Formats: sequence, structure tokens, C-alpha cells
Amino acid sequence: MLTDISSESVAAVLPLYLTSAMGLSLIAYGFVDGIFQGAGAVVRIGAGWASDRTDRPKWVAFSGYLLSALTRGWLIAAQGLAAVAALVTVDRIGKGIRTAPRDALIAASADPDDLARSFGVHRALDTVGAALGPLLAFVILSVIPDGYTAVFVLSLGAATIGVAILGLLVPDRRPRRERTATGAALERVRWRNLAEPRLRILLVVMAVLSLLTIGDGFLYLSLQERSGFAAQWFPLLFVGTNVVYIALATPLGRLADRFGRARVLILGHLGLLGAYALALVPGAGLGPVLGCLALLGAFYAATDGVLAAVAGSLVDPSVRASAIGAAQAVVAVCRMVASAVFGALWYALGRTESLLVVSALLALSLPFCFVAVRRLNRPPSAESQAVS
Repeated sequence: MLTDISSESVAAVLPLYLTSAMGLSLIAYGFVDGIFQGAGAVVRIGAGWASDRTDRPKWVAFSGYLLSALTRGWLIAAQGLAAVAALVTVDRIGKGIRTAPRDALIAASADPDDLARSFGVHRALDTVGAALGPLLAFVILSVIPDGYTAVFVLSLGAATIGVAILGLLVPDRRPRRERTATGAALERVRWRNLAEPRLRILLVVMAVLSLLTIGDGFLYLSLQERSGFAAQWFPLLFVGTNVVYIALATPLGRLADRFGRARVLILGHLGLLGAYALALVPGAGLGPVLGCLALLGAFYAATDGVLAAVAGSLVDPSVRASAIGAAQAVVAVCRMVASAVFGALWYALGRTESLLVVSALLALSLPFCFVAVRRLNRPPSAESQAVS
């Protein structure tokens, strides 16, 4: 929660900070947002492998949280596109290091039949911080016009406390050693255990859908351009999305465990498609804005934690963190590409036309992706054997 207060308070002001305070173009913002989406992707698989290999997921995750925290102080003094881009890159590398080992800890601690619900609980708590961060940024910008430095100071403090709590209070689970204590043979970490055909299907499907997922910042900039509200209200868009995420993460995780995790993962993208459609509605009414935020929050609630649950259930437990890292890496790289391309599309075609292109491609892709994941929906009893 504290780490998300830190990261999301910065994310909530970054689009306006770069385009207004620093005067960067939308193409430059697309470049930075692309980094924000995917810079850590290159290390996710390696971090997952290190977690599996050392059987120390907590401390691999700790190193990633610490690296991200260290960037907050430097962000206060950063000037220019190069400095901001470098810090965003390091921060996202830290996120890439920590995510798969953290999710492996959750999977090791959860009941296999309730795996998606457990990730939903985590994501709901995680998103409390993601809602508080933009809300605090809104308060700061309301009290201090152009108070971006104050937001960065808040981010540094929250990140520092979060790292301390992780190091001191989170149990040091060792999944492989714990399995041997129950009489199971100690599995060797083998890369071939990742060569699961169903995992490859998941990676291909998520690559296609992630290439059609533009960054939240672009969607919010689109809403602001259409509605013309004051810049100080911008962080509240992140709050609205995260409130819905908090409310739906656990229920949708429970639904995924019962109805089929891969099905919910794909159908959740209907929320993203609906958000695109509402962002295209002409006029300055409040209804389409709130509807867009609600659908975007539902999209994340149905996909974020569920993706980790699906990936973790498809492979041998000895490479669970590596599989989760691989899935998250594919999503991050493809979203990075999507942000960069969409920034260029917006610049070349305009807001409405670029959103129409992405919406049409997403609508065409969803039926094919839904059919492709049918093999990934096993009954909970079979999945219990796979992850126990």
C-alpha cells in the first residue's frame, strides 16, 4: 500500500508535469509513458528465475522495492526529459524485479482453489495505496499550485516506510524448502518446465491484447481535452479508477476461481473497450467520464491479479515465479510499445481518430482471444494438483 502511494502519486501528476510544467510534446510523453509501462519487463523473467533458484522470493522482491525507493529522491531534482526518463526507467526496473517474487509469495501462501481470490485481495489492498496516492497529490496541488516537488517528497517518504515494513515484518517464505518438509521431493529449477504449451498460448494472447492497451495517462488526457476541466482535478481521475478496482478486485477474483480464470481475464478487456468508447463520446458531461473510470477500474480488477493466477497455475511450482514473470514481461513490453505508438498516432491523426483505430482493433481481437484460451480453463480440482 505504501509503495503504491509513492508510485501512483507520481504517476497521477506525471502526464501534466511533463506536458505542462516541462512543456514536452505528446510524442515525448508517449516515450516516457512507454518506459513507465515496460522498462522493467526485461528483468521480470530474470527476477522470477532468481526467486525460484535461490528460494528467497522475499529478498529478491526487497531489492526491487529498494531500487524504486531510491529513485524518488533524485526525481525531486530532475530537470529535462533525459533525467526524468532515466529515473522512470530505474524505477520501473525496480518494479520489474519485485513483482514476480512478490506474487510467488502470495501463491505459496494461498489455498490453490482460491488462488485468483487471494491475488484479488492483494490487488485490492495494493489499490488502496493507488487511490490514496493520487488523492494526496490532488490535495497538494490544490493547496500549492504547481506543487509537483511536494508530491515527489511525499512519494519519497511513503516509499521509504514501505521498504522498511517489507524488510522487518513480511515473513521470509521459502516455497521449495517448505515443500520438502511435507515429504515432497526437492524440485530442480529447469527452464524446460516453462515450455508448457498452454503457457505459450497465454503469452501470445496477452501480447495481442496488451498491444491494444494504451496507457491510462493517454485516456485521462483524452477525457481532459474533451471535457476541459481544470488541471488540479486531473489526479482524481486515477482515484476514481482505483476506487472501482478496490471494490471489484476480490469479487472478480472469486468469480475467476469459479467461472474460469482465463475466461475472466479475456472478458475483462470488454471493460477496456467500453472505456475507450466512453472516451469517444462527444460533449463535456460528467456521466461519460465517471463511466469511463468505472469501466477502466473493472478492467484492471478482472485482469491484473487474474493474470498472475492463470500463469502460476499452468506450470510446475518450481518455476512458478518465472512463469508469472514471463507473463508480466510480455504485458509490460507490449504496453510500452502501445504507448509509444499511440502517442505518435495522436500526434498524426488526432485524439478521436487514434482512439477509434485502437477500439476497432481491440473489438476484432477479443473473440479470437476468447476462443484461444479455452484450453486454459481447467476445473479447480485439477488446478489444485498443479499448484499444490
